[in-house]
Amino acid sequence: MENDLLVLSPEKTILSFRLAGIGQRALAQLLDILIIGAIFYLLAMAAMVFQYIDLQLSTGVVLFLTFLLPVAYFVLLEGLWNGQTVGKKAMNLRVRMADGTPVTFAAALGRNLLRPADMLPGIYFVGLLAVFTNPRAQRLGDLVADTIVCHERMPIARFAIAPHSVGFHPLEQYVGDLHGMTIQEYNALRRFADRFPELPPHIQNKLIDSVWTPLAVKRKVPAVENVHPIYLAEAVVMKYGREHGLL
Repeated sequence: MENDLLVLSPEKTILSFRLAGIGQRALAQLLDILIIGAIFYLLAMAAMVFQYIDLQLSTGVVLFLTFLLPVAYFVLLEGLWNGQTVGKKAMNLRVRMADGTPVTFAAALGRNLLRPADMLPGIYFVGLLAVFTNPRAQRLGDLVADTIVCHERMPIARFAIAPHSVGFHPLEQYVGDLHGMTIQEYNALRRFADRFPELPPHIQNKLIDSVWTPLAVKRKVPAVENVHPIYLAEAVVMKYGREHGLL
């Protein structure tokens, strides 16, 4: 599938990610540069005020931020905002690891430390050529960090992602005793609950039959009338996680 990256998930499900083209990435980059420019302008205005207090210090701070800000902007936003900057958010793009998982902070740091190199005249052509010739449309920073830039899918919101870290799930009364449940079962069920909202309906149904139903039978979790199985799966994940200090 041209311009798509296919990834085999731990649940043996093929996930498809639409890779971002150079045009969308360039527009996102342009918007981010405009925002960085606006921040530079505010810093310059502040420096004009503080130069009357300490000219040498204000000049040094501005020069330091001139080199730090462009890289810090991309690293902090991509690393802390799940792979998006303001520009990528506006263009509906997101940075992910090449296996489709959320980008790590270390990867965000690695891919953006090479961003200045991509701007150098001699290297820029190599970086641009890499995007066009690489099957995953990766620039030099992406190749080093093993990341991709893809379109953010906008699935129909039918289910909420499992709130693993908060409170008690309202359906835990139906879960019962989870004594004997293994950490492997917990990890599999948690991945199932996390990925479920992003999957197409036929894959959701297939995973319910192959992942949830066998575990529910084994752990004696009954079906509840008018309650979708994903909510019972979330209840199991939350109860097991809390009982074993995993939340």
